[in-house]
Amino acid sequence: MSTLQTALGLAAAGVPVLPLRAGKLPFGNCPTCAGNACGGRPTMKSAGVCSCPGICHGWAAATTDPDTLTSPLWAAAWRQAQAVAYHPGGAGLTVVDLDDTAAVSWARQTLPPTRTVLTTRGEHWIYRGAMRSVNAVRDGVDIKSTMAYARWLGPGTGTMTALPDTARALVVKEPSALTPARPVASAPPSGGGGECRHRTPAYLNRGIAMAEQQITQAPSAVHATVYRTFLAVLSAHGRCGCLTDTHVGRLFAAAQTRGESARHCTDAWTNALTKLGM
Repeated sequence: MSTLQTALGLAAAGVPVLPLRAGKLPFGNCPTCAGNACGGRPTMKSAGVCSCPGICHGWAAATTDPDTLTSPLWAAAWRQAQAVAYHPGGAGLTVVDLDDTAAVSWARQTLPPTRTVLTTRGEHWIYRGAMRSVNAVRDGVDIKSTMAYARWLGPGTGTMTALPDTARALVVKEPSALTPARPVASAPPSGGGGECRHRTPAYLNRGIAMAEQQITQAPSAVHATVYRTFLAVLSAHGRCGCLTDTHVGRLFAAAQTRGESARHCTDAWTNALTKLGM
């Protein structure tokens, strides 16, 4: 079965899919979307802010639309594709990616049985229910669900069960691991006393989601990316008191999934505040 046929079968079952090139990587953004100049896709392809018909923005390109999957732009990618990927969170699923035998042994002692798919080095345990994606929640264990993709390796064996609290707890940091950021000073809304536009939930939430995506998908220079992203968020939303501890916590958590320490997150945030004179 070809990669496109596999993708169409998954899409028909409600699983959003995308092609992967060599190295299990998504296809790169088109020139218009390079560097998220288009505004990116904080949600999935069918609901994002970018209207590009190509296979851009990694996991966010995943779709169940057969017309998109068979369009000329996508057809060219399928001819080059080495594998099919899917967006677990978009299908209401979570993949616990166990990268070695030690991780598999841990899962068998800790997590409830569910559908299991063999990988080249370990296993994917697939549960019903979505959650935040985080890499390296423990040695050899990644969580792939929202804002992530997993390689399709077959239907697997066993009965899929509900996502357990023990899996959700893997991404919860100890309170001390996330150092509270310095409060952002409030300023009167610009424009004559009307309600600040940043308080529109869609505007602010889209900005935070895009910032999380920029951090988690940075191919290199993570330290610099975290600082630049914090700076951009504060430039757009930091002078009117819109940002809450929850928003800041989401940004810190995204950075920590890429290996940043709580100390570096705090330093980067403080440096961005200083740069902007806040």
